[in-house]
Amino acid sequence: MEAFPIPADTYKLGFIGAGKMAESVARGVVQSGVLPASRIRTSSHSNPLRRQVFESFGVRVLPKNDDVVEESDVVIFSVKPQVVKDVVLQLKPLLSKKKLLVSVAAGVKLKDLQEWAGNSRFIRVMPNTPAAVGEAASVMSLGGAATEEDGNLIANLFGSVGKIWKADEKLFDAITGLSGSGPAYIYLAIEALADGGVAAGLPRELALGLASQTVLGAASMASKTGKHPGQLKDDVASPGGTTITGIHELEKGGFRSVLMNAVVAATKRSRELS
Repeated sequence: MEAFPIPADTYKLGFIGAGKMAESVARGVVQSGVLPASRIRTSSHSNPLRRQVFESFGVRVLPKNDDVVEESDVVIFSVKPQVVKDVVLQLKPLLSKKKLLVSVAAGVKLKDLQEWAGNSRFIRVMPNTPAAVGEAASVMSLGGAATEEDGNLIANLFGSVGKIWKADEKLFDAITGLSGSGPAYIYLAIEALADGGVAAGLPRELALGLASQTVLGAASMASKTGKHPGQLKDDVASPGGTTITGIHELEKGGFRSVLMNAVVAATKRSRELS
């Protein structure tokens, strides 16, 4: 099979779809210095505010999706899952094997993407919404003709908005249940912690600030120290103290079981939808 390497120092990146995820990735790529804005393009959006957002940090906004594909070496499909088939089929004549194709459409499998495009140089990426603040948890899976170099290029791009792992596509439903839906579980936890603080007498603004920062700090400790979360928990919980008393209440309420069940239920729903 003839190889068409992507020129790492000069390649152009195009987004089909100008929504929030495309904005997050494009902005992260520019802010991190991975690519200058002059090498990124998307197409005009029905909402003029979206055009203004991309132009505000230097991304070229072209009239049509066809123009984006023609001018790009790497094309990221960031449209809604229900329209991705139609969009890929419309662009199929332009999707040559010289181009590296990427999809962030949830639930849409590589085998379908490759069939619609007539091109198996495809990479599927599952990011999550904290990409908007540079803290995404993303996972990618390589299609049949995607090379290790292609994978490294995409890891570099999505690494600009958080952390990225590589995994077999068969795991993507579980990934959706954990990191795709997981931010919502954490928002509920932050809200509940803040409500607890208010119930204990704290002003609402202070309680919410403390809850948010506490979750952020704990997540950073787990990520950066490499310690098992059980060990980190034990480090906080002194004998007969306040923390172990609170943990006892969480255990009585089935806290860990509820979170585990949420991930499993979301995974099951992802399989049904896909």
